Amino acid sequence: AVYIRNRSINDDVPIPQSFRDAISGEQSGKWKNAMKIEYSALKQNKTWSLVDLPNGKKAIGSKWVFNLKKDKMGNIERFKARLVAKGCSQEFGVNYSETFSPVVRYSTIRMMFALAAEKELYLHHVDVSTAYLNSQLNEEVYMRQPDGFVDENNPKQVLRLKKAIYGLKQSGRAWNTTLDRAIRDIGLKPCESEPCLYSMHQDSKF
Repeated sequence: AVYIRNRSINDDVPIPQSFRDAISGEQSGKWKNAMKIEYSALKQNKTWSLVDLPNGKKAIGSKWVFNLKKDKMGNIERFKARLVAKGCSQEFGVNYSETFSPVVRYSTIRMMFALAAEKELYLHHVDVSTAYLNSQLNEEVYMRQPDGFVDENNPKQVLRLKKAIYGLKQSGRAWNTTLDRAIRDIGLKPCESEPCLYSMHQDSKF
């Protein structure tokens, strides 16, 4: 079979590189709607609180990142926008400290597939939506209000971040800490040689 995609929609939609690009192109309405959905979800998740910037504190910047979600045929399913923090302007010891979080080795993943195949086991895959935003932020981090969503009544206020928003240097560590705690609470323990692999040993009665 030969599949022909519709070039009028799929191939001629550039991905904006900035907020200004997003609101000035032919698809500006769809990009604006994507930003509204993202901003609304962040507010509902209580990601921040709007506050006055304390004396002696600095607020980091934020930016919009855009992308297109396509199906296996290359057709556009959804316009996506994500608000991220400009973590490059964070200062060590001021608004972040530790950043390390373990990453699973590919050899471990291959071992799990091999073990499942040998023992005829089922494998289940779970994707956590906006994973980092499930993590509480312990550090005191302030971020400027994002382009297009500055509060008209409080334009000079900043966002005191409560959740580990994408882009922060410590977000990966915060999410790993949250996930590790949740997994341990249900009885699993990490392996000594592979901290990303958890297991539970149960005595069989059969």
